Amino acid sequence: MFAKMMESLRPSPIQEMAELSRRATAAGNDIVDMTLGEPDFPTPSHIGEAAVRAIAEGQTRYTPINGSVRLREAIVEKFWRDNGIRTSMADISVGCGGKQVIYQAFLATLNPGDEVLIPAPYWASYGDIVTMNGGVLKPIGTTPEQGYVMQPESLQAAITSKTKWLVLNSPSNPSGTAYTRTQIESFCEVIRRSANQEFLILADDIYEHILFDGRTFCTLANIAADLAGRILTVNGVSKAYSMTGWRVGFACGPKALIDAMTKIQMQVNSHTSSISQAAAVAALTGPQDEVVRRCAAFQARRDLLLARFSEIEGLRTPTPEGAFYVFPDIRTFIGKRKADGEVIANDVDFATYLLGAGVAVVPGSGFGMPGFMRLSYATSDEKLEQAACRIKAAVERLS
Repeated sequence: MFAKMMESLRPSPIQEMAELSRRATAAGNDIVDMTLGEPDFPTPSHIGEAAVRAIAEGQTRYTPINGSVRLREAIVEKFWRDNGIRTSMADISVGCGGKQVIYQAFLATLNPGDEVLIPAPYWASYGDIVTMNGGVLKPIGTTPEQGYVMQPESLQAAITSKTKWLVLNSPSNPSGTAYTRTQIESFCEVIRRSANQEFLILADDIYEHILFDGRTFCTLANIAADLAGRILTVNGVSKAYSMTGWRVGFACGPKALIDAMTKIQMQVNSHTSSISQAAAVAALTGPQDEVVRRCAAFQARRDLLLARFSEIEGLRTPTPEGAFYVFPDIRTFIGKRKADGEVIANDVDFATYLLGAGVAVVPGSGFGMPGFMRLSYATSDEKLEQAACRIKAAVERLS
């Protein structure tokens, strides 16, 4: 009845844990939900007002597949203003969130057996989108001791004649790792020296505006202009502007790739909502002060959570440099027993155990690193304090 692809397609581990959290809450349990990567702040008011105006002005008809002219103009301006990337409207793809843009890029390029290199831990959907399109996910291992930073020699060893894509997500979901200019330059040198000069690079910059401790954001297409013909730079309005539900993602890249992605999109959903596009224009061209304030709030929450986690013996948590996640090493607790004598056999068991203690997290195996867990701190200080207290009490009950 179903396509063979369905046999290998797994449910999103993030959505699975979020659903378990919702069910536990509906059953009357008090749960601090740290599963979803969704800012808890509302969409800034000037963005919502732009959407209302668009409705009043009748902007409710079809737009071009690649997005309205005004939105693509705003995206071109954004890439130059924020990233130093010179592009044109013909090189822009707009979709229903960054996920659709990435899906279309892989669908347009992957043949069975093509390999996609992704540093682990990686956003859970990358692997499944690769699999759905016939590709082979090839993780590149990192360590918490090195801040989950991919090493150039690891990248070099991973590249083969089968490599079709390299994915770089910075700041990273789930680790919060943000690559420096020097680190990106070292990756570029590996790419230039590689015998395979055909593979593409996807720079997922969706968290670019959520960067901490005074760091400067760097992206591949700005650093390596000579590689621009192989780079797809993906971004969107979901995270920085608290617009997850508006579903607007975009990318710039080589025109041939953008044209192929457009050909796919015209058969999938034509375009994203005209009203969402109007709102995205306001986000990209309007005042950015709220983005800066919210970034400062996320950094304060990170610091709060790290301070509380430092009090939990055995919980090792590298300091995130951006985004709004922590990715602690929980291997110390694997093999320990709960009060009823049941053994915590893996990170899924540990996440289930914490859910029973009133905290919903996502096991690291969903991100390609078993023995870890991801927690989103896009929530209030009060809830972060509650979560830390509950996790501390829970692990102290293990023996």
